[in-house]
Amino acid sequence: MRLAATDYKRLAQRIMIWCVFPAALLVSGAAIAADEPTPGGSDMEEHLQTLREGGYGAFDEIIFAARGVNAVDRHWYANFGYYCTGTQEVAYGMGGYLCAWNFKTSRLRYLLREDKASVRDPCLSHDARKVIFSMRPANDIHYHLYEINVDGSELRQLTEGIFDDIEPCCLPDGSIVFCSGRARRWVNCWLSQVATIYRCDGNGNNIRMLSANIEHDNTPWVLPDGRIIYTRWEYVDRSQVHYHHLWTMNPDGTVHNVFFGNKHPGGLFIDAKPIPGSTDLIMIDSPGHGAREHQGFLARVNARQGPDAQQNLRRISKKKSCRDPWAFSEDVFMLAEGRRILLMNNAGDELVLYELPAELEKCDIHEPRPVMLRMREPQLADKTDLSSPTGIFFLEDIYEGQQMRSVQRGTVSKIMVLESLPKPINFTGGMDPLSYAGTFTLPRVLGTVPVEKDGSAMFKVPALRPLFFVALDKEGRAVKRMQSFTQVMPGERLGCVGCHEERTRTPAIPSSGGKVVNAMLQQPSEIDATDRLFDVADFPKHVQPVLNRNCVRCHNPDNRGGGVDLCGDHGPMFSMGYYSLIVWNQVADGRNYPKSNYPPYTLGSGGSPLMNKIDGSHHDLKVSVDDCRILMLWLDASAPYPGTYAALGSGSIGGYQRNRQIINNDQDWPESKAAVAVYQQRCTACHNKEFKQLPKFMSDENGLSFWRPDMKDPRLKYNRHALFNLSRPEKSLYLMAPLAKDVGGLGLCHRDKVADAIFKSTDDPDYIALLAMLRAGQRRLNQVKRFDMPGFKPRPEYLREMRRYGLLPEKFEKHKEEVDVYALDRLYWDSFIYQPGGSEVLKTARRRKH
Repeated sequence: MRLAATDYKRLAQRIMIWCVFPAALLVSGAAIAADEPTPGGSDMEEHLQTLREGGYGAFDEIIFAARGVNAVDRHWYANFGYYCTGTQEVAYGMGGYLCAWNFKTSRLRYLLREDKASVRDPCLSHDARKVIFSMRPANDIHYHLYEINVDGSELRQLTEGIFDDIEPCCLPDGSIVFCSGRARRWVNCWLSQVATIYRCDGNGNNIRMLSANIEHDNTPWVLPDGRIIYTRWEYVDRSQVHYHHLWTMNPDGTVHNVFFGNKHPGGLFIDAKPIPGSTDLIMIDSPGHGAREHQGFLARVNARQGPDAQQNLRRISKKKSCRDPWAFSEDVFMLAEGRRILLMNNAGDELVLYELPAELEKCDIHEPRPVMLRMREPQLADKTDLSSPTGIFFLEDIYEGQQMRSVQRGTVSKIMVLESLPKPINFTGGMDPLSYAGTFTLPRVLGTVPVEKDGSAMFKVPALRPLFFVALDKEGRAVKRMQSFTQVMPGERLGCVGCHEERTRTPAIPSSGGKVVNAMLQQPSEIDATDRLFDVADFPKHVQPVLNRNCVRCHNPDNRGGGVDLCGDHGPMFSMGYYSLIVWNQVADGRNYPKSNYPPYTLGSGGSPLMNKIDGSHHDLKVSVDDCRILMLWLDASAPYPGTYAALGSGSIGGYQRNRQIINNDQDWPESKAAVAVYQQRCTACHNKEFKQLPKFMSDENGLSFWRPDMKDPRLKYNRHALFNLSRPEKSLYLMAPLAKDVGGLGLCHRDKVADAIFKSTDDPDYIALLAMLRAGQRRLNQVKRFDMPGFKPRPEYLREMRRYGLLPEKFEKHKEEVDVYALDRLYWDSFIYQPGGSEVLKTARRRKH
C-alpha cells in the first residue's frame, strides 16, 4: 500500500504532535503550551469532499461490525457472556457480520457473514492489512479473538477457552491488548460478568493480565506516546454508579494513572482515541451511569490543566446517541449512530455517510474504522520482572495531600494494606446482603507497614492485586482512607507524592546535598500481619461476640436501651445487632454517595460514633483491648455483615434480585395476608402518615431505598430489618411494641393515646395472627438457611462458577455434597496470587469447557 502526498504531510504533522504528546500526558495534568481547539466547525460538504480526495488520509473503505444489541439490559457493560441465573439468558445481541463499505463506490462487501454468530470490535493492524476482531461463533457462548485479512481471506482464531475476549487493539510491537472475562469475576452491583485488560502476542499466545480491577476496564487504545488509554470503572468505598473515567497505563501494565475525571462523579467516559494534529482525545461521554453499548455524547478532552479540571472536557454532539468515534482531524470525526455512520465536526454538525441495508434490519453499526495506514507508536520499555511475585510502593510524604493539612506530623504511625476482593458471582443490583447501604465488596486485611517520622514509607506488596490503604494513628484508628485502588505489576516500583495529593504535583527530587526521605535509606518494609486478629471481617463471627460481652445486657429485645437491640437474632436479611449499628449511625462509612476524599478522622474507626461508645464515656462502658481492636478492624475492613460471598442471593426473607423483591417474597403467604388485615384494622389509626407507616409483611421495604437511603429517615429504625425477629418471633418489636407490659411486652403502642395497650394478652386473635406470620418466616428461614446457620448451602450458580474456575471437581454434586464456603472463597481469592511461571488453576480453567 503506497502513501499519497497528503499522507506524508499528515504523518509529518503526527510526528510533531507525538513529540509533544508525552510532555502533555506522561504525568497527568502537566501543563503544555498548545493551541486551544477551535470550538466551531466548518462546512460538512467540504469535509466530505476533502475526505474523498484523501485529504485526511488515503483510504477507500470503512470496516465495521454489524450486530444486534442486548435488548433486555440497558447497562453499558452488559454486552457479552451470560447472566448469573444461567446460560439460557445471554448478555449480547445476534449478528455475525464483519463488513467493508467503500465510501467512494458505495459498495458493501462482507468479510465475514455468520447469521447465528456475533461479531464485534474490529481493529485494523498498523499496516491496514489485517483486521483483529472478536467473534462469538454460532456454537459457542463465548467471544474469542480472531484475525482476518482485509480482503476477507485467511480467517484465524487467536484465543480460545471458557472466557470472553473482547475489544482488541493492536500494539506497536505486533502484540494485542484486549479486555477479557479471564479475570473470573462478576460486576459487584449487577448480574453480569467483568472484563479487565490483558495482552497477548499477535498469534494469541502468552496471555497475561495487566489490570487487577474487580470491576470493568474497557476500550483500551494506544496513545501517540505509546501508553494505553482505557476506561476504568471503580467504586472502592464510594458510589458504584458515578466513577468510570479515563486512565492510562504502560503496555506492560505498569504505571496506572488517572487521565481525566476520577475526582468528579457522573458520566461514563469511554472509547477514547487520539485526535491527529492535537493533544486532545475524542471520546464518548455517556451520561449518568452510562447507556447501552457505550452510547452518549461525542466529546473531546485533554489534560492541560490536570485530570480534575472540568474545563478540559467539552461535548461536541447535540444528542446522546453517538457511539464508537474516530478522529480524522481536529475538526472531522466519524461515529456510529444506530444503523448509520455519521461524519461530524467540532460544532456538532453532522452528515450521514452510510446506512445499513434492509437485509441487516436487526443490526446496528459498531466500531467503524477507515482502512488506512497508522504510524506505529513508540514501544515503551518493559519495566516488569515476571520472576518476582511482588512490587514496591514508595510514598514520599503521607502528610502531603488535599485533606491532610490539619493532620499534625507524627500522627500517622502505620499504613494498613487491604485487598479489594473480587466476586465469583453476583445476584443483585444492590449491596445486600453484604451490607445495608454500605459496601458492595469484601476487603482482605493484609497487614500494616510502618510510616517513618518524616511521613515517608516504602514497602513490598503482592503483584496484580487491587489494593487500597488506610493511614492509622498510634492508637490504630483510621486517619485517612484511600477511596480508590492501586496495583503493581511483578517487579514494578511505583511511587506517589502523598496522600491524595494534587495530581499536578511532582515529587521533590533531592539536589546534591539535599535531604533524602527516611524510607529511601533502608530496605522496603514487608507487610506485617502478626497483629491481625482476622483478615476478612464477618459480623456474626467476629463482632457479635463483642456485642454479647459488652452491650447486649442493656440492648436486647426485652430491654431496648435507647430503642436499640444489639442481639444476634436473625432478621429477614441481617441480624438485629448489625442492622441497629447501621441505622443508628454508629458506622461512618461514606459509601454510595457521589463524594470522595473525605477529611481526616471521618470514615472507619476514625470517624465512627461506635468508637465513642466503648471508651468509658457511655455508661462507663470500657471494652477490653482485644474487643476494641476487633471493632476497629471491622470498621476499617468495610463493616460487612457476612464474611463470604456465598451469602449472596440467599438466606433471606425478601431481598433484591434485578432490583425486584423475588427472594422468598412472603406477600402472598396466607399468614402474611392475615397479618396485613390486622395491620389495616388495628394499626393504621396511628400509622397512617408516610413517616409513621410500618412494613406490613416481612418482605415489605416500606418505600425505603435499599441503595442510598436518607439515614435520617425515621422509618429506618422501624424498617422490616428491625421489626421482625425470625430467631425468636415472639421477641419481635412488631409484637412487643403493641403488647402490654404486664404480659411481657413493651407497651409502646396505645389505643387512642390512652394507657391501654393494643394487645392486652397474647391470646388476642390478632396478636396470634401476627405471630403466625413471623413463625412462618422463621420456618422458611430455617429451610433456606443463612450463611451463619448450620447446614447452609450456597446457591447452585455460586458452585457452578467455582466449578468453572477449576476450584471444585467437575463431578461435584451441588445438591448433595456440602462445602466449606469460607474455605472455598479463600481458594478462589488465592487463585489470583501471582505465581511466576503461571497459575495451575488458570491453566486448568483454560482447558475446560463450560
